[in-house]
Amino acid sequence: MTTPASPCVSRCCLTEEKICSGCYRSLSEIMEWSKASNKRKQIIVVNAEQRQHQQN
Repeated sequence: MTTPASPCVSRCCLTEEKICSGCYRSLSEIMEWSKASNKRKQIIVVNAEQRQHQQN
């Protein structure tokens, strides 16, 4: 299993809900990224993609 790429786009700005408006990860997901397993990273990426689609 390959390591998922970070969804970070270097436009970090947290909303009132503590969601990054650049990558759509939650603050807790951002904080856990570096130590997360590949499986967990895949889940984080999917969650972020879902949040992004809800915004658009």
